[in-house]
Amino acid sequence: MADAVRMVDYYYTMVAQKPGEGARLLGVLRDARVNLLAFSGFPSQRKAQVDFVPADPAAFLSAAKAAKIKLSKPKKTFVIEGDDRVGAIAGVLAKLAAAKVNVTAVDAVCGGMGRYGAILWVKSKDLKKAAAVLGVMM
Repeated sequence: MADAVRMVDYYYTMVAQKPGEGARLLGVLRDARVNLLAFSGFPSQRKAQVDFVPADPAAFLSAAKAAKIKLSKPKKTFVIEGDDRVGAIAGVLAKLAAAKVNVTAVDAVCGGMGRYGAILWVKSKDLKKAAAVLGVMM
């Protein structure tokens, strides 16, 4: 089966780089019954940037607003899902490289049961080109 690639909205917030911040944010979303396609966090200067890829952006935004979580404007990223195999992401990155599209960041994991998933970021100026390479309708 071919990989499924879709372009989706993501949002980020900046939080203190300290124990429990991720748990606090995810707890708020869990309590509001907000499902995430992806979640990523990493240090940025003296804080942490936390990225959310919601399954339902409207529900996510409502929960974040109620919890007074200050979010970025929506940005675009690619979510990739498929059958796990050796070199799955290598092939995706090779296609983008051949088209001279620079990947800003990528996170990929084996999902178990023979499946994998990834989230892939490119600069906004490269979104259309990346979408064409990845076979995503805009």
